[in-house]
Amino acid sequence: MYLLLSIIMSLILGFILFAIVPEMAGFIALGIITGILIRGLYLLNDIHKRLTKDEPKRDPVKEAYENYLKEKESNVQG
Repeated sequence: MYLLLSIIMSLILGFILFAIVPEMAGFIALGIITGILIRGLYLLNDIHKRLTKDEPKRDPVKEAYENYLKEKESNVQG
């Protein structure tokens, strides 16, 4: 619903801009689109940070110890 409303509002704004200042409408539209893209990238980065914050960090010492135990266990068995 919000996406459709946003598209309609953008079309209306584009028609108004083109009617008022046709030679500057392209630059203004480019600025608006660039701003939206930058804001979207910022939000995606924020979401990524929030999702990966809860992920446990990799501990190479613990992994090496677990690998050592697995190798030792496999050597004992055969």
